[in-house]
Amino acid sequence: MRRFPDARISVTGGTDIAGGSTAGGGRGGGGGGANRVQLLVPGAGGRPAKVSDIASLSLEPGPANIDRYNRQRQVSLMAGLDGIPLQTAINEVQKKIDEMNFKPGYSAVFGFGARIPSQASSDFQMAIILAIIFIYMVLASQFNSLIHPLTIMTAIPLSLPCGLFALMLFGMTLNVYSAIGLMMLFGIVKKNSILQVDYTNTLISQGVERDEAIIAANHVRLRPILMTTIAIVAGMLPIALGRGSGAGSRASMAVTIIGGQLICLLLTLLVTPVIYSLFDDAKLFLRRLVGSTGQKAVVPDTPPAEESAG
Repeated sequence: MRRFPDARISVTGGTDIAGGSTAGGGRGGGGGGANRVQLLVPGAGGRPAKVSDIASLSLEPGPANIDRYNRQRQVSLMAGLDGIPLQTAINEVQKKIDEMNFKPGYSAVFGFGARIPSQASSDFQMAIILAIIFIYMVLASQFNSLIHPLTIMTAIPLSLPCGLFALMLFGMTLNVYSAIGLMMLFGIVKKNSILQVDYTNTLISQGVERDEAIIAANHVRLRPILMTTIAIVAGMLPIALGRGSGAGSRASMAVTIIGGQLICLLLTLLVTPVIYSLFDDAKLFLRRLVGSTGQKAVVPDTPPAEESAG
């Protein structure tokens, strides 16, 4: 087939596109093949050439519309979940895609709702990092210390396995809503440590011994800690036991908060006082170490006694 440099198409008068004729003869009759397509395109040297001389035209089935993604043609396949988690369905589909061995130039990309888990995972990791940084900054400015925020933030690592254990206990999966519940749990569980550490510092400033102040602070702050925990659990129970559209997704968030809060209540009451005493001992040790290395031996600069003559 000869290729022409210019692809512009010019149409002359009396053109017959569909096999009929506009000049002589009715549609579908008369000239037959002679009255076929008379489209002209510029040829070599500017001379026109008939399309019928360089190409054959025929009716073929084609798509009604063409969808594109990132400037490439795409074919979208949609399916519903029959009582299975979204991530499980994505893994099964990915296995089938790997078995198909696409030719070069073809690929499969998850879109719509199937794209949410991967995006949510990366966003959740960044949110955790930023949350920890901001929590430390706020606590450091509030307590005017670089050590006490670390004591309080020991409750955050405890909340993560506690929330995941609650999900596993109720047979739920980690999704976007349960991830939101974990983020809320980070902010809720550290309030118990804040109450303990704050009152411990208050008692120590009043002259109470450290160990006695830790025990007294746990006794005094136990009531407000229990009150806030019961209030949070009571507020989340209707969401965890709710019914209706979207109740299952919201239930995972509520179960994460309820289970994590109840388990962390027991752990923080035991772990926070121990961590406080360990950090305080480390602080005292560093002070003694710095103080001992900072001191210098002072030798009196006196001249030796002169021997008396005779």
